[in-house]
Amino acid sequence: MKKTGNPVKHSSLSRNRRVSLGVTYTVLVVLGVLWLVPLVWILLSAFRCEYQPDGTFIGRVTSSFFPKAVGLKNFSDLFTATYYGVSNAFPRWMLNTLIIAVIDCIISTFLVLSVAYCMSKLKFKLRKTFMNVSMIIGLFPGFMSMIAIYFLLKSIGLTGNPTHPESSVIGLILAYSAGAGLGFQVAKGFFDVIPNALVESAKLDGCTNFKIFRQIILPLAKPIIIYQALMSFTGPWMDFIFAKVIIGADNAPYWTVSVGLYSMLFGTHPDTNLFTQFAAGCVIVAIPIVTLFMFLQKYYVEGVTAGAVKG
Repeated sequence: MKKTGNPVKHSSLSRNRRVSLGVTYTVLVVLGVLWLVPLVWILLSAFRCEYQPDGTFIGRVTSSFFPKAVGLKNFSDLFTATYYGVSNAFPRWMLNTLIIAVIDCIISTFLVLSVAYCMSKLKFKLRKTFMNVSMIIGLFPGFMSMIAIYFLLKSIGLTGNPTHPESSVIGLILAYSAGAGLGFQVAKGFFDVIPNALVESAKLDGCTNFKIFRQIILPLAKPIIIYQALMSFTGPWMDFIFAKVIIGADNAPYWTVSVGLYSMLFGTHPDTNLFTQFAAGCVIVAIPIVTLFMFLQKYYVEGVTAGAVKG
């Protein structure tokens, strides 16, 4: 007859497991609430439409979490107002950011996928060394190189140029995309899964490496292309540090949206009464990113998981 385990011991283990899960879920719920509260506050502030008894609109931070009245005034004012001498400043800042993000997305995605293909399918001297060095460099945050990049761009007239202020936009695009190739690790992991036999067969047929990359590898790499394009787009779209330093504080017509929103509250002419408009701007900035991730989530997950199979 088969013996059963000690029921007291099993009961104790079950009770300990329930306590452990209860503590874990409680901590996760608390952390989730702490993470969501600021987001909900910004969202509510964006639609807050409250007035003082004398009819003055309240646009600053208030003590109440939930608005007493809601509306779209903050959004309409944001799109039509003049900031730092720039009429319809917010739409212009959005357009600047979109142009920079799209150009960087195209350049960075091509560079990352090209380097990933070379690291995955080509064999050459110092390949392992280059991979190790790039991994070490990737451990350091990008803003550590900010001062060096700024003075390098300044020396060639791509930042702080009073005669050609638009050149700072070109400098910012270069700052975003020039070193993008070092982030090839995830894409390389994806390309490692593609059989080398395809590449070798194509070479026997006389195909060049670029033709193999363009006609064989890329058609099979849709998930990693979308993943890398998303990463390359969201970087410039949300970046503040490089945009603030390279474009400069006196170049308002060419600011990105992050620099513009920051300057509304903390720039050379701050105005705390613009907080609700600032919150409306934050909501608008988040819409494209959220929309992209919602529609491309499937490919994003496939790119991450497939790229993590091999290193």
